[in-house]
Amino acid sequence: MQSEFVTNSTYRTNHASPLKFILSHIRRHPLIALVLVLGASSNALGAAAVPYFTGLAFNAIIEDNDLDRVRTMVIAIIVSQLVRSVLQWSRNYSAESYGQLIERDVRDELYASLLGKSMSYHDFQPVGEIMARVTNDVREMNLMMNPGVNLILGSSMFMLMPVILSPTLHPALIIPPGLFVIVYFYAQYRFVRTLHPIAEQVRSSFGVMNANLAETLEGLQVVKGAAQEEREMRRFSKLADEVRDQFIRQGSVEARYLPLLLWGITTVGGFALAIFLFQNGSIRSGDIITFMGLIALFGFPVFVSLVAFSQIASGYASAGRILEVIKAQTDLDRNEAGLIATVSGAINFRHVNFGYGDGKQVLYDVSFDVEAGQTVALVGQTGSGKSTVTKLINRIYDVDSGEVLVDGVNVKDWNLESLRSQISIIEQDIFLFSRSIADNIRFGKQDATREEIIDAAKKAQAHEFIIGFPDGYDTVIGQRGVTLSGGQRQRLALARAFLTNPPILILDDSTSAIDSATEDRIQRAIWTAARGRTTILITHRLSQIRWADHIIVMQQGRVVAQGKHETLLETTEAYRRIFARYDAPTHVNTNGAHHLSVQSNVVGGGQ
Repeated sequence: MQSEFVTNSTYRTNHASPLKFILSHIRRHPLIALVLVLGASSNALGAAAVPYFTGLAFNAIIEDNDLDRVRTMVIAIIVSQLVRSVLQWSRNYSAESYGQLIERDVRDELYASLLGKSMSYHDFQPVGEIMARVTNDVREMNLMMNPGVNLILGSSMFMLMPVILSPTLHPALIIPPGLFVIVYFYAQYRFVRTLHPIAEQVRSSFGVMNANLAETLEGLQVVKGAAQEEREMRRFSKLADEVRDQFIRQGSVEARYLPLLLWGITTVGGFALAIFLFQNGSIRSGDIITFMGLIALFGFPVFVSLVAFSQIASGYASAGRILEVIKAQTDLDRNEAGLIATVSGAINFRHVNFGYGDGKQVLYDVSFDVEAGQTVALVGQTGSGKSTVTKLINRIYDVDSGEVLVDGVNVKDWNLESLRSQISIIEQDIFLFSRSIADNIRFGKQDATREEIIDAAKKAQAHEFIIGFPDGYDTVIGQRGVTLSGGQRQRLALARAFLTNPPILILDDSTSAIDSATEDRIQRAIWTAARGRTTILITHRLSQIRWADHIIVMQQGRVVAQGKHETLLETTEAYRRIFARYDAPTHVNTNGAHHLSVQSNVVGGGQ
């Protein structure tokens, strides 16, 4: 399976089906599995010892009045239960360890799979739905093991004890427990088959509700700004009602749990048979005590299996949902055997066509050349495809046709990690993590020293506002940098790029939220940083456009002109229209050439 990122783990799980996926994780810890099985077996045996020794004690008192034998039976019961308690502890400890280990392993595998998915996959996946699978569904797999599998394994041993030990009292006594076991397993088969699709609906409805919750919280400012709290509340309540209804459906199936009735019938029928055999002199009074005690062992599997099988059905459904994510095909692979080299910075687009999906083509036959070390400005109206062009350079997306070359090599032939580590992109929508300012700056260079971090911040004109915080560079910022202004976020992103010192630097309208005075200082820092590296600017700032060595004009996904600022003003109507939108009228000089009387530093906007 293609993947942009693959862990170094040598263990690979089986993705053929949810059952094989679960079993492959179970097999990762064989020693714990062995302790679990031994603990479950010995627990059932210890439970059966109580009625067995109790029956012998009754026979010793009623028939022989042998108190010494009674004392022996009492000691046997005490010793057996002490041993049982230790083994039961080992079983429960192993089961809990098993569940936690599987939850950790599955979450690690799922997280690694999500990191390896291409943006084409993530673009169409609600974050809340993914979060439901990473958190709640993975947790359900833990609960499937404990208490689910733990109780089922233990109760299965309890099912066997009456069948194994009852014939030792009298051959006919195997009939009630034998019939019970046969009907019980058939009823459980029907129960699980009925419950499984409902459990899938429960997990699915929960995922939809969680996706809506995450989306609403992320857009809470929009909701409040439009005074739509009531509408969103009604929408969430409707989704919550759907989750409630699915759980009620599950409860309705569980309420008709047949083994409870079967156990009652078996108890009555078994007691009647035992009395009949006693009256015929085939068994002793103590044997009745032993037999009914063995029949009572069915109570444990009957009661716990209702919870355990529901938990297993839910865990199995969750495993299927997790596997859907892991098995989802992705468009890109890391190309481990690809080129690993130092990038010089030459970029070539050759007849590139690209779209984000069926019927959503964005770029049409795009071709241009960028020399190593050159500064190029991409300009055009909103939706012309400028940002999309930059995302093809580091293979966030792959072209539909044509090719993108870096240093004369198709980007598909580069080792993906080598390529991306040498390209820094600063977008208008800056993403910062809920970590310290220093950690955000060093994100692309984890071994950076504090001195290097401070130097990068100074170059990005961020040092002054950082040291103004009580904790300075150790200040923890909110998710996405919500505690910072737009200009502060952009300066931190610039500092992060300056620290990595990439051969190719892409600035996607990265100074849009910065005031003019700060921009002038950052502009000088960018000029310094751009020396000796390839820099691509997507900007609406006239000063940056005129500073570029080469300008590429895009319109509706096509390159309509290329050249210097003055040349484009004279020869390209589309380029002049960008300036005209900002009421910057053109005039003709005495030589008849078109020129621009710039009244604003802003000349074009959007992506």
